[in-house]
This record gives sequence, structure tokens and C-alpha cells, in this order.
Amino acid sequence: MGENAGKVLLLDDDESVLRSLRRLLSASGYLVTVYRDARAFLASEDLHTADCVILDLGLPDSDGFRVQEALAAAGGSQSIVFLTGRGDIPASVRAMKAGAVDFLTKPVEAETLLAAVNVARQRARSWRETEEKKASVVRRLESLTARETQVMHLVVAGLLNKQIAADLGTVEKTIKVHRGRMMAKLGVRTVADLVRLVAVADPPAGGIGPKSNYDQPGP
Repeated sequence: MGENAGKVLLLDDDESVLRSLRRLLSASGYLVTVYRDARAFLASEDLHTADCVILDLGLPDSDGFRVQEALAAAGGSQSIVFLTGRGDIPASVRAMKAGAVDFLTKPVEAETLLAAVNVARQRARSWRETEEKKASVVRRLESLTARETQVMHLVVAGLLNKQIAADLGTVEKTIKVHRGRMMAKLGVRTVADLVRLVAVADPPAGGIGPKSNYDQPGP
């Protein structure tokens, strides 16, 4: 897998488990960092770049579910694989409902663990790609003027230029100018492309742009 394999964090208080998992994952091309307590783990800068966290359910200073909740609250992109020696069905259901990729019981077969880590890596990278795309779209939307934003929302709503002009109290020629500038800034050519782009950002109604209330002054 090489450099594209990703970064894995291990959180377990069992030294032998950490040693064996680190050896397995490193041999498969992953960059591995180990932690023995939840406090040090949650304070680590590695959380911002990790693809996967392999998390023990029972920890001396916390438990896996609290760590999972802390990661979710921080809005991280890393995916969690639980690995525990005392797993049960209610615990696994709770973990999966909270977004864990898998819930594995020790001892775990190498192929099973590597398959779960690979799924976690793909999920984390897909999430990051989606967030990066969304951020790019939001930046473009925020580059619009107040009037261009108003026109954008009305175009997305399906109104024609003359209808937009009537709604905003101006003339159709002026709307065409705003519409052209808006489309150029956003890098779209058709209304269908515009609708798809706005859907990526998923903004609240009227929430993109410097000021997008329809009663803002303008030509």
C-alpha cells in the first residue's frame, strides 16, 4: 500500500496487543502511532491527520465509548474500529450506531482486522474529499455580491430573468448582467450545474453570500 495506505492510531493499554498490531499494520504499509491512555490520545495532534483509530473498549482512564463520543464532538474525519476482549452484542450495536466501522473481538485474525482498517481508511478519505469539495464551493458562493446571491437563489428556484427582475424591482437587462457574473464566479454554465453546485454546499435558505435578504438595495 505504501504511502497511500494511510495513518492508523492504536489506543490500548495492553503492551503486547499494541506491539503485535503495530507490527502487522506497519508491514502492510500503514503509518502507526500507539497510545496507552485516552487522555494522551485525545490531546494528540495526530487526530487531525489519522484515517483510522483502533480503539480498545476497556481503558484504565476511560472507556472506548467516551473516546468515540469525544472524537465525534471534535468533528474529526478518522473512522473507528473497536477491538476488545469483552465484546457483547449490545456494545457492538451501540458502537456501530455511533458510526464505528467495525466491532472486533480479541484475538482477531489479521485479514479481518486489515479489511476493517481498509474500509475505515476509505471512509475517512471519502469524507475528507467531500468536505474539501464543499469548502471550495462555499468559498465561491461567498465571493458573490449581495445582489448576485439574490439572483442565484431565484435562478435555483426556477424563475426566469423577467420574473427575477420583477421580484427584485429592477429591469431584465440588469438581471442578465448579475446572472452572468454570478455564473462566471461559480464556474457553471447551466442552471442544472448551478443547482448541483448549491446542493453541494447545502446552505440554509438565503444563507450564502455577504447579505442575501431579498430586500437588500441594489439595481
